[in-house]
Amino acid sequence: MPKYKFKWSNLPPSLLDDLCSQLLGTSDADCSEALRSAYGARPDVEFIRDAWPILLESWLAKNNSALSEVVRALAEARGEKDAIKGRGAQLAYLRGLRNSKNLRTVVWGQLIAAGEVESVAAVASSLKSAAKPQVSAPKRRKRKMHVEADSTSTNASTTQKKPEEEKALEVFLWEAADRLRSRVDAAEYKHVVLGLIFLKYISDVFAKRREELQRLVDEPGSDYFMPTDEAKQSVLEDRDEYASEGVFWVPEGHRWEDLRKAAKQADIGVRIDAAMDAIEKENSALRGVLPKNYARRELTPIMLGGLIDTFSRKDLAVEAQGGLDILGRVYEYFLAKFATAEGKLGGEFYTPRSVVRLMVDMLEPFDGRVFDPACGSGGMFVQAEEFVEAHGGRREDIAVFGQEQNPTTWRLAKMNLALRGIEANLGPEWADAFTHDLHPDLRADFILTNPPFNVSEWGGERLRDDPRWQYGIPPSSNANFAWIQHMLAHLSPVGTMVTVMANGSLTAEQSGQDEIRKKLVEADLVECIVSLPKQLFYTTQIEVCLWFLTRDKSDRPSRARKSLTPRRERHGELLFIDARELGHMVSKTNRELSSDEIDRIAGAYKAWRGKSPEAPYQDILGFCAAVKIDTVREQRYVLTPGRYVGSATVDIDDDELIGQKIARLRKEIEDGFASRVLLQERVAAALNGLRVSSID
Repeated sequence: MPKYKFKWSNLPPSLLDDLCSQLLGTSDADCSEALRSAYGARPDVEFIRDAWPILLESWLAKNNSALSEVVRALAEARGEKDAIKGRGAQLAYLRGLRNSKNLRTVVWGQLIAAGEVESVAAVASSLKSAAKPQVSAPKRRKRKMHVEADSTSTNASTTQKKPEEEKALEVFLWEAADRLRSRVDAAEYKHVVLGLIFLKYISDVFAKRREELQRLVDEPGSDYFMPTDEAKQSVLEDRDEYASEGVFWVPEGHRWEDLRKAAKQADIGVRIDAAMDAIEKENSALRGVLPKNYARRELTPIMLGGLIDTFSRKDLAVEAQGGLDILGRVYEYFLAKFATAEGKLGGEFYTPRSVVRLMVDMLEPFDGRVFDPACGSGGMFVQAEEFVEAHGGRREDIAVFGQEQNPTTWRLAKMNLALRGIEANLGPEWADAFTHDLHPDLRADFILTNPPFNVSEWGGERLRDDPRWQYGIPPSSNANFAWIQHMLAHLSPVGTMVTVMANGSLTAEQSGQDEIRKKLVEADLVECIVSLPKQLFYTTQIEVCLWFLTRDKSDRPSRARKSLTPRRERHGELLFIDARELGHMVSKTNRELSSDEIDRIAGAYKAWRGKSPEAPYQDILGFCAAVKIDTVREQRYVLTPGRYVGSATVDIDDDELIGQKIARLRKEIEDGFASRVLLQERVAAALNGLRVSSID
């Protein structure tokens, strides 16, 4: 039988264009090659997770035969006998099943069929060796459960898999949890798993405090010593003794040990829901936060019991009780893995750790009020706390404020911060930052955020007269400069902010965005722009940048700690850093900045801001440049770093002096001109000869 080979270029051109522009953020002329580079010669089933909205609207909605075949195959896989007829009904059916695993498999098969072309060479080969067994179609690649290795590390052929006992605990737990996932979509499964990790954490902390109190009431020399069992029990059941240490109260019968004992019971889902509900009722700070939908049919007792057993490992409990914050690490690791699994259909709740670390290391939020108006799952706050403690400070040195508009993400953030023991004011509920500002009077010393940039429907038409728009009314078609001005409105007179933005914010001219950018520069608010590499984020492949803005460019000592490098006066000056060439691939579609690269970028910024003779700032061709506002004016307020830092590309094999090169090139050009004149004369003579011959 002839063999077939999938080719991206065989897909409909309109679909290819939409995949490139919406999935990769590029309008590359060779779209099929761009997709092949990003997803391989033949996409796997998980590609459908990323591309599903595009495939539905740009392909199936325009191809009735493909649409009907997908609906028929999907209904058959789901055991549904009633035929779904009519294009509108079929599209509605598919939209309602976007998270179905069967959907991804069926659509993948149809997509592969649409992109397959018969390979002539393969047909000839099969005819020559008809007796040989046929090569089967490529099997679906298994999802990688391990942490992706640096692309520059040892060749995969020589890499050996580590035994389980040598793996990081987070990796082992992820692999175990993912094996139990079955058909549950990652977007739903993350709440199942993260909710159980949180329940395990608060139960462990509660048990640890209870053991401490038990020891104290039994110890004769202790201030807590109680002579009778009844008196001892009264201390153990005194909720104030737990609340004073920041420990949540976990009611009896709903603790982790109770669930572990019942893990194999058929009603384990109901028991988990009851535990979550009881804990919320006993702790006002957790009301409306914990997931309570474990009794669903798709969450089988085998799955839930397996997860409970996985998180009941002794070493997990020992490390947590040893103060090593292992459950906080596990929670963050799982957030990152779920963001990867969800791809472009999710992941907005998580900013990659290397990006957050870069922002925190550059901003240096040592003390004061820290604000994130689009806080996601709270990763910025976790890194800020770690930064303070790593530099000899205390977590009490900063006050944390945040806001998040997505209710499920807001709950993730509340649990994440509670796991870390971080007290944060995220408002009483989730809310939109533009239409319902939960902290209207806040003036923060540090703002750091990764907002949903390039949002076209943000309600701008209803906020034309908003007092936050001091530098121009942002267009209702793009929220980028609405976010920047919202943050500036919350910035203290000595505050500094950093935000992730799409690179388009550096050059956009439509709808008055260029005028807003001009006013921000002329007001001397823009301090630094950093261009970041592609593919750092799980939700977009387009290039992004960091905007640093400040209300204080003086050399006045900040309110921060004495260990900070003294600042120099920087009025009328901006720093541009081009880091697009940095980073290394950690998966087929995602890149990461290394610690050395983060230190390099942050080091250039700190050297430019400071006045330490030990680390003076210097422009580096192709990487960083300090420029005056006059230079930015000459460039019409375009803030793309590459325009200012220049290019470091040189021909290392070219040792010819510039003067010699100019003379040589000039002679080559002059010789070319002379040759052209001679050639013209020869052609003219030949033509004249032809005319004479024709007359004779």
